Amino acid sequence: MKLVSWNVNGIRACVRKGFLDYFEEIDADIFCIQESKVQAGQIDLDLKGYHQFWNYAERKGYSGTAVFTKVKPINVRYGVGSEDSEIEGRILTLEYEDFYLVNVYTPNAKRDLTRLEERLEWEDKLFEYLRELDASKPVIYCGDLNVAHEDIDIRNFKTNKGNSGFTVEERSKMTRILSNGFIDTLRYFHPDTEGIYTWWSYMKTVRERNIGWRIDYFIVSERLKNALVQSVAHPDVMGSDHCPIMLELDAELLNS
Repeated sequence: MKLVSWNVNGIRACVRKGFLDYFEEIDADIFCIQESKVQAGQIDLDLKGYHQFWNYAERKGYSGTAVFTKVKPINVRYGVGSEDSEIEGRILTLEYEDFYLVNVYTPNAKRDLTRLEERLEWEDKLFEYLRELDASKPVIYCGDLNVAHEDIDIRNFKTNKGNSGFTVEERSKMTRILSNGFIDTLRYFHPDTEGIYTWWSYMKTVRERNIGWRIDYFIVSERLKNALVQSVAHPDVMGSDHCPIMLELDAELLNS
């Protein structure tokens, strides 16, 4: 089973830059996007063989998530916990027979950290939500989580310490998740590999020189460890300031 996650930074612009070519080539069973930046009716994606689920932000041209899936889920939730909606469209949960898929676009703390407190509250709420789901069945948690967890996950870690996305507070929230029954799948396969990034500034030559951050993740319940086949980034795929990431699982081992 193949899953893909990609912050497309505007799905309409990404489609003009080749999104559908990659989508068809990768042939994922589940394809998650973040930062769709559309409202209902603003785009009609002809994705044959896929069910489409969109969570739109109330604010136009902002945020938003979507999941395209070959297998119809048992249930879909727009929000966290008992909430039926979330005004920025940042979370979609799809329940399948063997697992929950949680697609997330985590709020940015902003350059001046004015949204850090709100961000940390989001993290606390989401952590409890993931644990609640995990108590029922395994979880696959993915998306643009807006944090570089370790020094190895950012090119210039020394000069970025304390900056949005690399504060002690944000990084510690990720550590908490990974210390409570969850696995960062890319680091499971590549614990010490440097230079694996998923986001680059649009500044000239930054992406070419691979001056990036790894802020997009596939995180899974520990009991899915035996089902993991590979977890990779696709930095050569253009169309956004982020690149897609892919997780492959052995579907037959999801229940083992």
